[in-house]
Amino acid sequence: MPTALSLAFDRTNNQVTPLVVACFAAVAGGVFGDHCSLLSDTTVLFSAGAAADHIDHVKTQLPYALVCAAAASVAYLFVGFLMV
Repeated sequence: MPTALSLAFDRTNNQVTPLVVACFAAVAGGVFGDHCSLLSDTTVLFSAGAAADHIDHVKTQLPYALVCAAAASVAYLFVGFLMV
């Protein structure tokens, strides 16, 4: 998030534009996919490193990932309506 948003702000002269909002949405969507995917390398490694059941780890990450999914959805809707 810090890298993507700082690059987007640099491109837009520190203004909040659709590009900045789209970058935020893309990163939030990526976080959602990484935390909810059963095949994600970080999910597998974290559950193995904690000696926890893989499915239990995904279930505990789901509430946090859904917050990211909601943020990404709102941001994409905002960009979509702004561009029309």
